[in-house]
Amino acid sequence: MAHTKSGGSTKLGRDSAGKRLGIKINHNQAVGAGEIIIRQRGTKYVPSTNVKRADDDTLYAAVAGIVKFSDSKKTRFDRTRRYIKKVSVVQSAVPAKKA
Repeated sequence: MAHTKSGGSTKLGRDSAGKRLGIKINHNQAVGAGEIIIRQRGTKYVPSTNVKRADDDTLYAAVAGIVKFSDSKKTRFDRTRRYIKKVSVVQSAVPAKKA
């Protein structure tokens, strides 16, 4: 005979691990070529000058420089206007980061 009652089972109680999304390098910070600036799902932020978009919508620097964020108006197909957030990298002659 069991001395304690057996624990119940549940079909719930599972959750996936966090994906660590978000901004990794902020405005006016130095970045090296190939470094990740933003991890995102979808295109909340769009790439601009010297920034590329990966298959999973991650934005990364194409060149070393200083990260800049800006807002821009975009007219949609139904003539409504929305702001889009652009991310760019301004090339600098100074070394981007200390190792």
